[in-house]
This record gives sequence, structure tokens and C-alpha cells, in this order.
Amino acid sequence: MSQPVVLASTSRARRAVLAGAGLEFQAVDSGLDEEAAKTALKSQGASPRKIAEALAEAKAVKASAAHNGLVIGADQTLEFEGALYDKVETLEAARARLKLLRGRPHRLHSAVVVAQGGAAVWRNLASATLTMRDFSDGFLEAYLATEGEAALGSVGCYRLEGPGAQLFSAIEGDYFAILGLPLLGLLEFLRQHGALAT
Repeated sequence: MSQPVVLASTSRARRAVLAGAGLEFQAVDSGLDEEAAKTALKSQGASPRKIAEALAEAKAVKASAAHNGLVIGADQTLEFEGALYDKVETLEAARARLKLLRGRPHRLHSAVVVAQGGAAVWRNLASATLTMRDFSDGFLEAYLATEGEAALGSVGCYRLEGPGAQLFSAIEGDYFAILGLPLLGLLEFLRQHGALAT
């Protein structure tokens, strides 16, 4: 490879998406204080879409100052009825989140930014609308028992590539964006810059 690729994320889902596509890369922690950055963006009135893009860029730029090659930063936000929602920390909170989203649509905004030498050189943002079905309380309890702590790994408390698929009645948008990494445009950029075979 003429261009090394670095993923500025320790997200299991993002690593799996890139590995599944056959990309060779190194995964590193971005070093960004995400909570502080998100708090600052919220105080400025940034939209959930803008927050995803700004955090993806901040991660990529920060990590690219310490790593050679093309550094990928990514972030995803969940917007429900105009408000931004963050990850929950307990299964009780996951239960409440899923009850809140049940029977209604929400949006996921996924941003990916590539940086090199401390500057962003490419970006993409994709949004998807997901509508949860009006599942029963019994189904919800069985789902949480099956998923356990894995439900806490995403802001929506689901893995679409796992049992979480059963929560939905309709999905509109890019599958990879839902997983947290809009992939196809990124792969094309990497091909154009010598990091993947053409």
C-alpha cells in the first residue's frame, strides 16, 4: 500500500465494516474528548447533523497529527423529534429509550472525514430514517435479555446487523450509514488516493 490507512476509532462496528470490505488499516483512539466537544457544539446550537460532522472531523484531524497516511474519523448522532440523544449507560435506560422510539421514526446522521497531516481532505455525511414497529413489552424484555450489554453499544440501543433488525418496520437510507460509517464514497476516495486497488 502506498498510503497507510488509520481508523481514528475503537468502535467494534466501524472496525468490522472496514475489515469486512477488505481494507487493511490500523485502529487507534482519536484522543478527542468527545463529551467536551459535544457539549461545546450543543451550547452553540449545532444541529445533530452538524454535531456528527464536526466530531468526525475533530477525531480525524486530531489523530492525523500523530499518524501518517489517511486518517478516518467518524461519528453518528441520533435525532428524534428534533432533539439529539446520546448513548445510555444502563439496561433500564435502554428499556426507556426503546419505549420512547417504539412505533415512531428517528434519524441517524453518520459522518466520515478523512484527514492527512492535521487537515481534513475529504468528508461525507449520510442520514437514514428508521421506523420502529410497535413491538410488545414482552418482545422488548426478550430482546434486552438476548442483547444484554450489547444494547448499550449504540445510541439507539440496537444492532441492525443483529437481533435489533427485529425492532423495525421500515428503514430508508444507506445501510453502512446506519452502522456508523458511510462506506461506498469512502472506498472510492481511498481508491483514488492509492490506498486500495483500482
